[in-house]
Amino acid sequence: MRIAAAALAALALALLPAAAHAQHEHGAAKAAAKPAAGGAIEIAVTGDGWVPDQIHVKAGQKVKLVVTRKTDRTCATEIVIKEAGINQKLPLNQPVVVEFTPKKAGTLRYACGMDMITGQLIVD
Repeated sequence: MRIAAAALAALALALLPAAAHAQHEHGAAKAAAKPAAGGAIEIAVTGDGWVPDQIHVKAGQKVKLVVTRKTDRTCATEIVIKEAGINQKLPLNQPVVVEFTPKKAGTLRYACGMDMITGQLIVD
């Protein structure tokens, strides 16, 4: 009986770091927008939503987003930017390029097709 209890305790201690890491990753702050090759901005669709969920761009300059849906457990299977006339499907684990030029300063929303998972393009 003691051996079984000791084995269970050892197993629990061995699994503790993995559980702590998984919780940390889920609760981690969303990453800032980072330029990809060619000056594009990478966006991922994860279990936490759009990462990043806020991006700064310049009015009058072409914006190139590279969007990759990394989870199947989301309604964000497309990216919609109504103000720019964009509605682009996002196949799982395949980068999709979305390009447009914001005309004026302000905030543009990007969202899933159901408008439940959202982000913002801040146009300066």
